[in-house]
Amino acid sequence: MFDTRLPIDDVLDPLRETLARGPNAVLVAPPGAGKTTRVPLALMDEPWVAGRKILVLEPRRLAARAAATRMAQTLGEKVGERVGYRVRLKAEVSRRTRIEVVTEGVFTRMILDDPELSGIAAVLFDEYHERSLDADLGLALALDAQGGLREDLRLLAMSATLDGARVAALLGGESGPAPVIESEGRAFPVETFYLGRDPRAPIDRQVADAVVRALNAERGSILAFLPGAGEIRRTETLLRERVRDRDVAIVPLYGALDAAEQDRAVLPAPAGTRKVVLATSIAETSLTIEGVRVVVDGGLARVPRFEPDVGLTRLETVRVSRAAAGQRRGRAGRTEPGICYRLWSEGETASLQPFATPEILAADLTGLVLDLAAWGVRDARSLAFLDPPPVPALAEAKALLVLLGALDADGAVTPLGRRMARLPLPPRLSHMVVAGADAGLAQEAAEIAAVLVERGLGGDGVDLLHRLDGFRRERSRRADDARRLADRWAQSAERGAGEARLSLAQGASPAGLLALAFPDRVAKGRGDGTRFLLANGRGGVMEPSAALARAPFLTVAEVSGRAEAARITLAAALDVEELERLFAADITSGVEVAFDAEAAAVRARETRRLRALVLADRPRPVPQGPETAAALARGVVGLGLVRLPWSAALSQWRDRVMFLRAAEGEPWPDLSDAALAQAPQDWLAPYLEGRTALADITASDLSNALHALLPYELTRRLEAEAPTHFEAPTGSRLPIDYGAEGGPAVSVRVQEMFGLTVHPAIAGGRVPLTLALLSPAHRPIQMTKDLPQFWRGSWRDVRADMRGRYPKHPWPEDPSQAPPTTRAKPRGT
Repeated sequence: MFDTRLPIDDVLDPLRETLARGPNAVLVAPPGAGKTTRVPLALMDEPWVAGRKILVLEPRRLAARAAATRMAQTLGEKVGERVGYRVRLKAEVSRRTRIEVVTEGVFTRMILDDPELSGIAAVLFDEYHERSLDADLGLALALDAQGGLREDLRLLAMSATLDGARVAALLGGESGPAPVIESEGRAFPVETFYLGRDPRAPIDRQVADAVVRALNAERGSILAFLPGAGEIRRTETLLRERVRDRDVAIVPLYGALDAAEQDRAVLPAPAGTRKVVLATSIAETSLTIEGVRVVVDGGLARVPRFEPDVGLTRLETVRVSRAAAGQRRGRAGRTEPGICYRLWSEGETASLQPFATPEILAADLTGLVLDLAAWGVRDARSLAFLDPPPVPALAEAKALLVLLGALDADGAVTPLGRRMARLPLPPRLSHMVVAGADAGLAQEAAEIAAVLVERGLGGDGVDLLHRLDGFRRERSRRADDARRLADRWAQSAERGAGEARLSLAQGASPAGLLALAFPDRVAKGRGDGTRFLLANGRGGVMEPSAALARAPFLTVAEVSGRAEAARITLAAALDVEELERLFAADITSGVEVAFDAEAAAVRARETRRLRALVLADRPRPVPQGPETAAALARGVVGLGLVRLPWSAALSQWRDRVMFLRAAEGEPWPDLSDAALAQAPQDWLAPYLEGRTALADITASDLSNALHALLPYELTRRLEAEAPTHFEAPTGSRLPIDYGAEGGPAVSVRVQEMFGLTVHPAIAGGRVPLTLALLSPAHRPIQMTKDLPQFWRGSWRDVRADMRGRYPKHPWPEDPSQAPPTTRAKPRGT
């Protein structure tokens, strides 16, 4: 069958024997070994296949088409005979087809529609190391089906860079790990040059510089890796300006291109010419681009990152993993010794993440949760996943599906959800198409879904209506395929029309249909022509020059950038009347009480609201009651506790309590600023009934609220152990300062302390008072916590100084034996 020998051929017999004995196995083979196109053909006539199909799963449409084409050529046939493929926009299969190459997403639809996988003998998960969400879900469903419905189903995970032991344990289950078969592979040597990269300079310009260098220094075609289509287009423009050789073709390669354009990038360059392929990560695996012996690796990739707290998925540019960098480098050594230019330093390679983060750990799991609910599983973590899906993302997914009506509150799929799950679309878009079908708008909704799913259709403008118009007028093969696909979606949705939750009896505009997919992203302009508030509470910005920038309301489909400054990249203007008609059941009316920080007062407004969006409001009298008191308490404390009406006595009382808490801890309450600011609605609000502003709060209100925090049984102890005043030997009552830095302190004229031989203390005698001893003119002369020692020690120097200054006052040699006094010496003494 095979004219040329490939490294994978050495393990085909062991692989056949393994799958003849047991259902599951893992195949690890380096790039270029031939596993993608040789293994399915080698298994096609095995007895356990018995005339049934073998499914080969590929991560991308381009890889699926290329693999099917190569296998068909090996058999001397056309694609669609014994070897065919099925991808989102196209299928080439027939009754003769025995090997069907499908994308991972297509397989998910197949197994959901037919859990037994009737007529399927084996499922081969190619390039499983990429760990797409569809691959992980597909394998989990296949293992579940194998365990309960199809014990004879064979499952094979194939990869070049794979943790074989972990996958083997997953495939083996309780019976022990599945067999792991390894191919030595064949790779020609690749010489690597590290060019470094300036992080401040655009990556496209630096890749263009490296490509020009390679064209001048090396022979053969060049494969350059860039993170996305935008960088590819800019690099292509730069190279067309600098490369004048007509024998050098510059071709892009990314997912949104037509099949013909992708094929142009993959096929060999005509004899005597060279090719520069500018590609995304699509070219890392599963493809052999003929004639390439030089790789330029920008070291970046663009990956989806889902943020559960925002409810949005954004594309994020990240550094590639070491495994991906190795895959890219290997592209240069597929058919002969090659060269790799890396745009980073050699030392940086060790700091790269070993493997890319599996998509299941960073993606929107809404589709996964709906698919599992349709499968009959409410808890995703009960299935066999290599990495269990994160709980926060699962919770966010369930909340959205409940909002869309696809799940009930218990997580069970609803009739609407079952209709949505039958469409091969993300849940948001399937909800839009299903709801649109109930109103006779299935075709319009399906066309919007096509524009959203197939990036680049109809252009890249911000306004959805412009993209729709461009899509409808576009006459490319890709646009034709997308229109046929939209037709199928519309027909599928129309078959179950009448069961949907939403009614669009009065029709819907494109923006209204879009709002059925993104009810949480209906947005209201903030009035400045650039900023919008989304119904989910998040913000978005738009270029002031954009036509939609001054629209009062939008439905937002796509955003990019961080949550605090998300840029709206696709939206449609929404009429407020249509908004209110679509979401009549979700719009709430009522009086809202809120604190106005500028006025330091509670205000009330009657509002009509769609989640975070205020559709209309007007001032109302502030209602009396607990809600108002709580709002006032939170508001005034938020301004700062210092703004409250503290009296000197209350401040001292608080300091006394805090003094005893510092000395003893519990059960004395924590009255610090931080503690009081935590829940003012609990301790302060009950004493603010009838108040609406900070100016209404009295010192008595605050005093009552704080005193209520001290348990009754501690009140007596407070008076006894932390008294408000110290009584001097003369009978003077002097206030104690409990907020002093060195502890409780009393300021007293030194003559009033004569006769004391024991230092005064509080807290049951455990804490000495700090005495600030004053001159007759009330100026400080000494700070002490040991009065007897002061009498015996430094009093002599103080006495000598004070006698000259204040001769009319007594300055005895031994003050411990002198009577205390508040007066000067009698005349004549």
